[in-house]
Amino acid sequence: MSLQRSVLATASVLVLAACGQPQAQKQAAAPAAQPAAQPAPQAAQAPLNPQGIDQAAFSAEALQSGERAPSVIRAQVLLDRARFSPGMIDGTMGENVRQAIAAYEEANGLQVDGQLDEAVFQKLTGADAGAVLTQYTITPQDVAGPFVEVPEKDIMGQSKLEKLGYESALEALAERFHMTEELLQALNPGVDFAKAGQTITVAAVSDDKLPVQVAAIEVDKQEKAVRALDAQGKLIAFYPATIGSEEMPAPGGSWKVKAVAHDPSYTFDPKRLTYKQPGVTERTTVKPGPNNPVGVVWIDLTKDTYGIHGTPEPREVGKVSSHGCVRLTNWDAEELASGVKAGVKVSFLEKSSDSAMRKGGTQKAV
Repeated sequence: MSLQRSVLATASVLVLAACGQPQAQKQAAAPAAQPAAQPAPQAAQAPLNPQGIDQAAFSAEALQSGERAPSVIRAQVLLDRARFSPGMIDGTMGENVRQAIAAYEEANGLQVDGQLDEAVFQKLTGADAGAVLTQYTITPQDVAGPFVEVPEKDIMGQSKLEKLGYESALEALAERFHMTEELLQALNPGVDFAKAGQTITVAAVSDDKLPVQVAAIEVDKQEKAVRALDAQGKLIAFYPATIGSEEMPAPGGSWKVKAVAHDPSYTFDPKRLTYKQPGVTERTTVKPGPNNPVGVVWIDLTKDTYGIHGTPEPREVGKVSSHGCVRLTNWDAEELASGVKAGVKVSFLEKSSDSAMRKGGTQKAV
C-alpha cells in the first residue's frame, strides 16, 4: 500500500522513510535529555513561590542570573497562551524563548531583538492579565498508565512494545501542561505524582486548539520555526522546530498537506532510506503513543515521506537535527493539526525574509 493510501485508509497507521530518531547537531550545546522515568536532579535554586509568579514583575537582574525566574515563567506561559510557543516552559531564557519573543515583537510592532525586556513584558501582561498558574487534581486515570520504559533511539527495542506510552505520571502531567518535569516538581515540592487525589500547581496554558483555520504554513529553515497563517496572511501561531540537518536537509519549495494522522504508528523501512538505524535491516513498525518517534500526530505532505510531526523528546526541539522532517513538541503539533486540513500550502523558506507575513508588514496573531 502506498504512503498516501495507508494514511487515508486509517489515521493510526503510517509508513515513513525521511523521518527518524533525532541526531545531535555538530554545533549543538544542548545536554542530553535524561530518561523521563528518572526525574532529573534539580538545580540548587531558591524555592518558587507560586503565588508570586502570577504577579511577577519584570526583573533584569533575575534574567542575568541564568537561573529559573518567576518573571520568565510568567512570560513563557503568556507567550504560550498568545500562540507564540516557547517550547517547554522551564523558567529560563533559552533559544526557543528568544525565538518566540522575536516573533511576538515583530507581530506587535516592537523592536525585534528576541530579548525579554520591559517593553515586551508590559505588552504581554497588558494583553493578558490572567493568572499564569492554576490548580489541577491528579485523577486515577492520570496514574493508571500503563507506563513503559521506552528504549531511546532503539527502533528494534521500541518495536517490541505494545504502545509507546509515557514512562511515568510525572512525564505525562508535565507534557500536558507544556512544562519540564523539573519545573513541575519545583512548583510542587514533595508531591508524589503517581498518587491520585493530590492537587498540584501547573501552568495555565493554551487549550491546544487553534481559533481559526490554517490557510498556509511556513517552515523557516533559517529560524528553525513554523508559522501558521490564516487566509489573509495574518499570523495564527508560531512554533519552535527541528528542521533537517546539513547532511539531510528539509526539502525546499512549496508543497501541500495531504492528510493528518493522529496517534500514528511509525515504520522504518531501510529500502526507502538514505540513512541507517543500528541493528535495523528490515521494515520495522513501532506502535502509536506519545513516545513514538513521530509523537502523537503526523501532518503528511505531498513531498513523499516528509511531514510535520510531534516528538518523544520535547526538550530537544530546536537543539538537535532531524532527517529532513519538521519536528515540534507534541502539544504544538496537536495545536497546529487542529486547524489543518488537506490542501493547505506548506512553504519551506530558505531565508526568514521570504515569509509572507513579513512581506505583508506587521501582523498580530489572531
